[in-house]
Amino acid sequence: RENFIHLCNPHLEKMKEDILYHFALGTGTHDFPTLFGDVKFVCVGGSPSRMKAFIAYIAEELGLGSPGCDYPNICAGTDRYAMYKVGSVLSVSHGMGIPSISIMLHELIKLLYHAKCSDITIIRIGTSGGIGLEPGSVVITRQSVDATFKPQLEQVVLGKTVIRSTNLDEQLAKELMQCSKEIGQFNTVIGNTMCTLDFYEGQGRLDGAICLYDEEEKLQYLKNAYESGVRNIEMESSVFAAMCNLSGVKAAVVCVTLLNRLEGDQISSPHDILVEYQQRPQKLVGYFIKKSLGKV
Repeated sequence: RENFIHLCNPHLEKMKEDILYHFALGTGTHDFPTLFGDVKFVCVGGSPSRMKAFIAYIAEELGLGSPGCDYPNICAGTDRYAMYKVGSVLSVSHGMGIPSISIMLHELIKLLYHAKCSDITIIRIGTSGGIGLEPGSVVITRQSVDATFKPQLEQVVLGKTVIRSTNLDEQLAKELMQCSKEIGQFNTVIGNTMCTLDFYEGQGRLDGAICLYDEEEKLQYLKNAYESGVRNIEMESSVFAAMCNLSGVKAAVVCVTLLNRLEGDQISSPHDILVEYQQRPQKLVGYFIKKSLGKV
């Protein structure tokens, strides 16, 4: 049925047990439907501490927790990822870069499937470098594009290059944009997000250990990106979009920009300002979840 997770792997049906190694969970040792069957919203982000902070925030927003309440890490048996749950919300860390989030998503999607979850919405919240936006602006991703501005993910499978779509749910993006207007606390735009394989050369920075291009070439590249519709740069959205598409899951990417890359490469805002910026995606997504549950 359309509202259930689709698994694009017939081999899993032949397995007596499915061990989600990087979560330290398994169908032979854990009752997935009991533990996770009520999940409707999954929020993922790079940092374990940020995802723990998010679950504490959403618990308080939904009236399911209290200040200072501790939330156990469901994946305490491993140090690869962290996972927290409150009510129908699951919060999971994914590390940095396409390989790390890809591994997490394979196991997360299987977890949701084994738990018989339905009507799932998955949202990545995080930070990014902006292009042509004031620092602190929030970008809701329309499409994830590669470093050549194409809305696709190239992946090598069995020695062959496979191209996968990286479009994200248009209606979900519009709903999130409406939520931001209702909050009215920070600038939010819908735009394309460039997903790169590297933080330094891959994003046209001048401050890495290796840089064999000049500032004029860098600025021209970033201007070309802006003209193609790119409003921010990060390192996970392409595989996130591709895997959610293949699994039939509504997905969105909501990232705050920490700097305008047309004006520099290094983040120079004071720590307290950066902390406030990083709370903006969770405020937006938290409001969306509350509204979806009829609690606004």
